[in-house]
Amino acid sequence: MRIIPAIDIIEGKCVRLSKGDYSTKKIYNKNPLEVAKAFEASGITYLHLVDLDGAKSKHIVNHKVLESICNNTNLKVDFGGGLKSDDDLRIAFECGANQITGGSIAANDPSIFNKWIEKYGNQKIILGADCNNRKIATHGWLEQSALDVIDFIKAYEKRSIQYVICTDIAKDGMLAGTSNKLYKEIISQTHVKLIASGGVSSIGDLVLLKALGCEGAIIGKAIYEGHITLKQLQKLC
Repeated sequence: MRIIPAIDIIEGKCVRLSKGDYSTKKIYNKNPLEVAKAFEASGITYLHLVDLDGAKSKHIVNHKVLESICNNTNLKVDFGGGLKSDDDLRIAFECGANQITGGSIAANDPSIFNKWIEKYGNQKIILGADCNNRKIATHGWLEQSALDVIDFIKAYEKRSIQYVICTDIAKDGMLAGTSNKLYKEIISQTHVKLIASGGVSSIGDLVLLKALGCEGAIIGKAIYEGHITLKQLQKLC
């Protein structure tokens, strides 16, 4: 299972939220590149980079942070947040993103998202399936749709999507364990490569996610709050 630390960006700074609530913003480092380099020095290969300003603004905002990390580390970065147009995608890939994640666009404009899958291939495009009470949430989790998360994933699996990041918003940033029941259901009903996100609080959570069959696990606040150390991740990697 791939270990994928997360860096969330607001105004160029490394932050974390709780349950996606922007009012709970906590700044952990004003220099995201410094954080990325620390991850790389610990043997980390992958990074999940989220443009929270972009998610709110509905277009890419913090692409300079992406570019800085990609130019100064060898991390394989998947980038998401506010990618709504062909131009947004072009900018993200030109700035060095290895993969991009589309969530709101996949829910609200499937024709564009399907075009991206066809153009770039299913190794470059990740489906963001973030949900609250099983319903897909969009626009930085500020809006909720009527789409069931399992049905949403199944529909895109038919369009050849392979990678899916699923966040149970109720778990995100709460350091209270992951949504294992939901992940087990997704894995049993689909053949996607599931990347679990939200709620990781310990190495034990990672062991459970691996046992479930998750392809990857995204870790955020657990690292920043010291629940999981970089030394522990170094041993895992």
